[in-house]
This record gives sequence, structure tokens and C-alpha cells, in this order.
Amino acid sequence: MSLANGRPHIAIPGPSVMPDRVLQAMHRPAPDIYDPGLVQIMSSIVPDLKYVAQTDGYVAMYIANGHGIWEASLQNVTDPGDTVLVPATGRFGHGWAETARSIGLTVDVIEHGRQSPIDPERVRAALRADTDHKIKAVLAVHVDTSSSVRSDIAALRKVIDAEAHPALLMVDCIASLGCDRFEMDAWGADVMLAASQKGLMTPPGMGFVFFNERAKARRAEVKSVSFYWDWSNRAEPEMFYMYFAGTAPTHLLYALREALTMIREEGIEAVWERHARLAQMLWTAVEHWGQDGAFRLNIADPAHRSHAVTAAGLGKGQGDRLRAWLTEQAGVTLGIGLGAEDADDPTASGYFRFGHMGHVNAHMMLGVLGAVEAGLTALEIPHRAGGVTAAAQAMAAKP
Repeated sequence: MSLANGRPHIAIPGPSVMPDRVLQAMHRPAPDIYDPGLVQIMSSIVPDLKYVAQTDGYVAMYIANGHGIWEASLQNVTDPGDTVLVPATGRFGHGWAETARSIGLTVDVIEHGRQSPIDPERVRAALRADTDHKIKAVLAVHVDTSSSVRSDIAALRKVIDAEAHPALLMVDCIASLGCDRFEMDAWGADVMLAASQKGLMTPPGMGFVFFNERAKARRAEVKSVSFYWDWSNRAEPEMFYMYFAGTAPTHLLYALREALTMIREEGIEAVWERHARLAQMLWTAVEHWGQDGAFRLNIADPAHRSHAVTAAGLGKGQGDRLRAWLTEQAGVTLGIGLGAEDADDPTASGYFRFGHMGHVNAHMMLGVLGAVEAGLTALEIPHRAGGVTAAAQAMAAKP
């Protein structure tokens, strides 16, 4: 007998939980892709995406995952042989760097490890040393999904401006958009990347590249961009067909339209605050459990923790034990550890990740935490009892 029978909860850092309203929006036959109704849907999706990103700039949409839009973004602002600077804070910073190398770019990586946000002063030093302005862009991951560290994007903009360097500021918000506060225009990002399957509560398969006038001007200088990756027609299409350089992902658009409606109804400020409160509940529980055991959060300083994903550790092998028990006995699935494998035994990871992004509320968080505390008890993993109570008290406290 298992208590996992029933509706499972996938608490991984994407794909996130999809609302019933989003699922129901997709439950329809294939449409005529030339139906004027799809044009109307697109005309409403564009401004709402900009609302979530807090930008008056442009947005290009792709049938692609995050790895695809890493490439799409770079293809529009660089030529082979150009140099980009990547201050990496986890696996996904290195992933973007690998994509850059694969298309012929020279990549300078500033390694920050897995437990520290981007240091603006290290970026300043690299830009100051670049007297010939070979660096065309700084590639910054706002929240690295592997480490759950959140970096200060506005601080990077200040450094670039203070050094009078022409590099574009490009930001990966795949894990953070619609969860952690992000203000593209106010913070000075020139290019921003997002995907459908996390804070936007839509199935995987759509990627978004937002860009401003500076990035648009850089695109005009690039020697060659493939038809498919070129953002020019997608952001300012002459006809509906060009939004996706071909057939549109119709059912993903129905889903996205409903998800954006839900975000509008709640309000982006309230969305950010909800994620912050839920994250605080989780952190409170983990810190309580860890007083009598090895349970710890990957990021020590709360100011640098994401409100969308939390990486944690239990010690060698214990993370995998807990994850397996939760899936089999409680119907709760936590995310695997990424980029923190034990060198001696890669299969016995002590690391795992909580996804708390998108369509998540208080009783879902408390349910996950209750299951985790039960798992710690059942597996006799040392911890201080009462983490769920501590989380409930954090929930009840005034903001």
C-alpha cells in the first residue's frame, strides 16, 4: 500500500504545475491556422508578455526550449569570432557559454561556483581590461536553476554604464520570469530570455526573447542570421504566419493566453509577493530541520536565494533516498540535483531541488513540507522535528 495514489504533485523546477484553466484552454480540436481568431489571440499575448517582463520593448517567440533561445538570442547580436563574457553561477550559466562556443564565439567565463551570486566588481574588472571592446555581450543568468542563486541584474547594468562599455546586457530569466521580481526596462537589460514551462505555467515548447532598441540596432550590424532564428520578422511580423516563421504552436498559444490572463488577474506585484512568501515558508522549514542534522540550503544569504527554486543538500546519498521515498510513498516529486554530484559516487547525490514556481499556493507548499518531514522521520534521517509548524508560523506572520 502506498499513500502516493491520488493526484501527484510535481515539485520540480520546471515544467511547473499547470492550472486546470490552462489545461482546459488546450482541450479543443486543431484550429484553422488562418483563422482571424488566432491573430486576435496573438495581439493580446504580446502586450501581456511585455507586462510580465516589465518592458516596452520587443518580444520574439520561438517554438523552442531554453536551449533553443540561448542560441536564438546570440545569433541576433553576434557574429562568429565575437567575444562574450559569462559570469557563471551554476550549470545553466555554463550551458549558455557552451552554446556560444558552438556557434563560433569566444567565451570568457568568470567562475563563481554554485553558492555565490554574480559579483559586479569581477565583471567590472573584466570590462575595464577589455580596452578594445572585444566583448560584445555579458551573458548573465538571473536565477541559475541548478544552484538556485539569484543575481543582481541592475547592479550589472550600473557597472557596464560606469565603464562606458558598449557590451549588451543579456539576461536568462528562464527560471525566474513570473516568479522573482524582474523589471527589464528599469534594470537595464538589453536582451532577456524566458520559456513557457516555469513561471508562465504553460507546457514546454515555447521560448521568448525580449529585446530593446540597443539590441535591435546591434541586430542590424550582424552580418548573417538564419531565417528561423532571425527575430526581426517575429517581433514585427507583416502577417501572423511570421510570428513563428511557419505554423504556429496553436494549443500552446491557447494555454499561454489563459496563463497570462491568470497573471493579469492576480497582478504581477502580487505574483512576486506570493512567490516570496511561499519561498520563506520553505526556507524556514529547512533551516529548522537542519538544526539537528545535515539538511541545509545551498544559498546561505536569503537576499541571494530565488523565490522560484531552492537547492538543498542532506549529505551523501540521503538526497536520493528522500526523493525516492517521497515519490513512492507520498506522491511528491522533487527535482534532482544538478552540478553538485559527489565526485566519488555520482549516483548517490545528497543534493536535490524544490520547485515552487507558477501555480503554487500555501496548502501545496505545506503539503510538500509535511511529506518531506514524514520522509525524514520514516528514513531516520537526523533532523529537528517541527519544521512544518515553523513554516506555518512563517505563513501566519504579517509580511
